[in-house]
Amino acid sequence: MTLDNIKEEIKKAKTIVILCHESPDGDAVASSLSVMHAIKQFGKNADVVIPEYSKDFKFLPGSEEILQKGKDEPYDLAISVDCSDLKRLAAGKEYFETAKKTIEIDHHSVNSMFADLNYVDPAAPACCQVLIGMFEYYGVKIDKDLATCLLAGIITDTGGFQWGEVTPETFEFAAELIRDGAKIKEICRRALRHKSKAHCELEKIVYERLEFFEEGKVAIAYLTLEDYKKAEAEIGDDEGVVDMIKDIEEVEVAVLLKEKEGVAGFKVSLRSNDEVNVSDVAMLLGGGGHPGAAGCFVLGNVEQVKAKVLNAIKQEMNK
Repeated sequence: MTLDNIKEEIKKAKTIVILCHESPDGDAVASSLSVMHAIKQFGKNADVVIPEYSKDFKFLPGSEEILQKGKDEPYDLAISVDCSDLKRLAAGKEYFETAKKTIEIDHHSVNSMFADLNYVDPAAPACCQVLIGMFEYYGVKIDKDLATCLLAGIITDTGGFQWGEVTPETFEFAAELIRDGAKIKEICRRALRHKSKAHCELEKIVYERLEFFEEGKVAIAYLTLEDYKKAEAEIGDDEGVVDMIKDIEEVEVAVLLKEKEGVAGFKVSLRSNDEVNVSDVAMLLGGGGHPGAAGCFVLGNVEQVKAKVLNAIKQEMNK
């Protein structure tokens, strides 16, 4: 069984690295730290390598152990969490490719199964929910630190239990994590509601730039490198801006284009209110994600990118 094989590989490995996808969200960071905490109960240490992540997630227990860079020599074992494709590991790709053995744990429905051992549950709304099932099977003790990470992953990837494949089981898991010591009020405040001044400046720019298409069903805005500079924004200060667009009356698809430094193009964040599968839209553009939340990278200037994204959305809406 895959779960038994995964545990066997963890126990055998002398050096372990944990990796997640580029531009990591709360579930990616929380899943990485959750695996690190669990592995310690096997008497093992693991390097969590995340070159850049939002300061909003630095409250998570163990975040002070996150490394920007891993070891120079190959790891015995590389574990990928919350990532559907090897190319999305970005800065961690080299550690994964050179490791003697690889494991992937994920919940995305479209997955390339790129590891030696793959454990993917597309029915789970968050990777952290997949991990809870695994930890129960392994007999891992869920203490307050681990419970906090696991609940934070579920909360952030479901928008506070609002998106994705949230089931009664999700709430049952959450209730148990609260019993284990996770503080839901504090997690929601830090991971969902907290806004920096830079975030507010970016929101103002986005509202000024909003354009509506397809009889108001599609809303698109963009942020340039100059915008980020003027707002004195840091990594993660644009978290949640695209969800703000999605909440506008009659909008079915929200799009935020974010210019990326060093490349002639924009990172595209897509959100949907269930009528349109934005994962399929993202796939048309070389990306992926979930039906209600997805992303991709598109080359071109803002008008070119806007046109490509809008065309892909129209294709999906006309299915």
